[in-house]
This record gives sequence, structure tokens and C-alpha cells, in this order.
Amino acid sequence: MYANNSQNSPAWSKLLILLLLILGAAIALLPLGIILLTSLAPPGSSTSTAMTGQSLTWANYGEAWTRGKFLLAFANSTLVALAVTALQIFTSALAGYALARLKFRGREVVLLLIVATLVIPFQLLVIPIFIVLKWGHLINTYWALILPTAANGFGIFLMRQYFTTVPIELEEAAALDGANRWQILTQIMLPLSRPALVTLFLFTFIGEWNDLFKPLVFTTRPELRTVQLALAEFQEQFTNSWPLLMAAVVIATIPVVILFLIGQRQFIQGIGTTGIKN
Repeated sequence: MYANNSQNSPAWSKLLILLLLILGAAIALLPLGIILLTSLAPPGSSTSTAMTGQSLTWANYGEAWTRGKFLLAFANSTLVALAVTALQIFTSALAGYALARLKFRGREVVLLLIVATLVIPFQLLVIPIFIVLKWGHLINTYWALILPTAANGFGIFLMRQYFTTVPIELEEAAALDGANRWQILTQIMLPLSRPALVTLFLFTFIGEWNDLFKPLVFTTRPELRTVQLALAEFQEQFTNSWPLLMAAVVIATIPVVILFLIGQRQFIQGIGTTGIKN
């Protein structure tokens, strides 16, 4: 009997964990479900009406897309997010590889200073950044939205951590075959670091897509409106129309959700691997 109890115990524990995970997922998805149902409610109806599931319509999405002028905002946000992501991957890969493999005096101090930048809010740096951008005549340009976050301490630390998990014997073998540092980085290290690159891509792209602060401070031209700025303006105009407002929120959220679903496996692997070795 004791043996049977010990054999059944893992099964019960797994079932309990599964139920807890389902409950946690339901709690996390409940607000999203409410937002989606509200966005499908007829114009002028209340949230409670949407909960009944009656007379749902997709018309709110077309109206929100047109009134919010999201086409230009999507184009601007995509351009800025992709540019910042590309620059961060480039700078993080170079700096991360140098900190992981190159031996130079003060390497640990440099790494410590880079990590220390993670605790400094971007808002504290906005005045000097604004002055530099104004001096360079970059205010009200795409560069004002791209250059301030072209490099990031988190990305450098992430790539450094992942590079340290790659066996150094691979680099030594490539060096014996005549490969230089640049060839080792681009042809060996980066292909092996795909999970970390996908993780950095997702973090950076989603962060830039959801950023409202930079467009609000560094731009005033309507043609430079990003998705979050368009959503904020839309909220001011349609505060009393919850179905339209929730439809606009769903529109602004769909791209990052799709992007995360595509790269979630590499994202989880990248997060898990970068903490293995210091």
C-alpha cells in the first residue's frame, strides 16, 4: 500500500500543478477577454452589454482604424522599432563579445558600469539627450526616435552572458583555420546565439513599439506619430466610447502579440540559457 501511495503521489502533484497553471492563465487572460468582448460590442453600448455576447460586431475595428489614422502610425512605429532593434543587436553583439572573450584591463569595471546603467530611468536623461538632439538639428526627425536607444545595457549584458556559454574551443579551432575576430563573431558566435538574438529582438522591438515617451518629447510633427501616440490621442477623442477605444487598443496590441507567439520558443531558451554562467 505504501508503494502504491508513493506511485500515485507524483501523478497528483502534476495534476495540482496543472490546475494551478490553468487557474493562473485564466486570471491573466480574463482582462484580455474583457477588452476583446468590449471591442466587439455595438457602438454606444456598455461593458456589461458586451459580456452577454449578444449583437457583437467587427465594425468598431474599421472605424477605429480610420479615425485613429493608424496606417501612418503603424508605418512609423515599424520603421523606428526595426531601426532601433537592428542597432541594438549590432552594438550589443560587438560589446558583448568584447566583454566575454577579449582580455583587457578594467573589463570587469566596464561590465559593472554597463549593468549599473540599467537602474537609471530614461526620463532622468531626457534633458541632456534633448539638448544633444537639438544641437544636432535632429528634433522632429526619425533620428530623434532612434538614436537615444541605439545601445542598451541590457542587450550588452544579455549577449555577453550568452557568449560565455559557447565553448571557447570552437573559436580556437576557427582561429587555427585562419579566421579573424570578425569572422569568428559573424560566422560562429552569432549563428550559435540565435536564442539570445531572438530574445533581444523581442525585448527591443516590443519596448520601442510600446514607447510613448520619446515620440511625446522629441517630436511634434503629425507625420511622425507612432502607434502609442496615436492611441493616446484617440483616447482623448473617444473617452466615452468604450467599444471604439478597446478596438483601438486591440489594433495596437496585435503586432507585438503575433511577434511574441512566433518567437516564444527561442525567447524562453534565450532567457534560460543566459543565466547559466557568469
